[in-house]
Amino acid sequence: MSFSTELRKEAEPIFQAIFKHPFVQGIVNGDLRKEQLIHYVKQDFEYLNSFIRIYGIAVSKCDNRQDMEMFNRQISFVLNSEVLPHHNFCQAAGVSYEQLQGYSLSPSAHHYIRHMLTVAREGSLAEILAVLLPCPWTYWEIGEKLINEVNPDNSHPFYEWIQFYGNRPDTTTKFCQRLDELAIHATEKEKEKMREHFLLSCQLEYMFWDMAYKREEWPVQMELVKR
Repeated sequence: MSFSTELRKEAEPIFQAIFKHPFVQGIVNGDLRKEQLIHYVKQDFEYLNSFIRIYGIAVSKCDNRQDMEMFNRQISFVLNSEVLPHHNFCQAAGVSYEQLQGYSLSPSAHHYIRHMLTVAREGSLAEILAVLLPCPWTYWEIGEKLINEVNPDNSHPFYEWIQFYGNRPDTTTKFCQRLDELAIHATEKEKEKMREHFLLSCQLEYMFWDMAYKREEWPVQMELVKR
């Protein structure tokens, strides 16, 4: 069993909890509230900005051009392609994408980003892959599951979102392959760190959905100026 397969097996309860989360089920049923969609896009826009920064840190730790190119392609993907599912949610909510950019992070999103940035700055390239992997992996499995089980047509309000993620296994496959290669030469201590980073990111993926569904805010409300 490969290292990435071991990680996925260990994370199975978290994946199943994500599949059953009411926000994900709201995508299935097409009945998410406007305010939930807006909160999700506001948070995910900032989250993906941080993903780009982490990819940049990863590039700085690469010792070959193949790895550099892998992360460079991911930067381009976030900048030029991953806006499409955001536009789908914005269209369903009846707002423009530009209206939802530059907002402060909620507690769960803030924790998730700081978790990944800390690993990126302090960890190895293998650790960075492990901490990043749950995001593309969970989204791909959600999309694939919805395509197979719901089989939506283009009248479904979230058809574009489902098709976008369900038909994109490439990032997960490439990250898993590279992680498995690096794991072969990793020490037991490093592999344990990789496992911890991966599982915590899985938990935080669940919390991100929960944050959007509940429209999570900081406990003490203050007047914040949009950046």
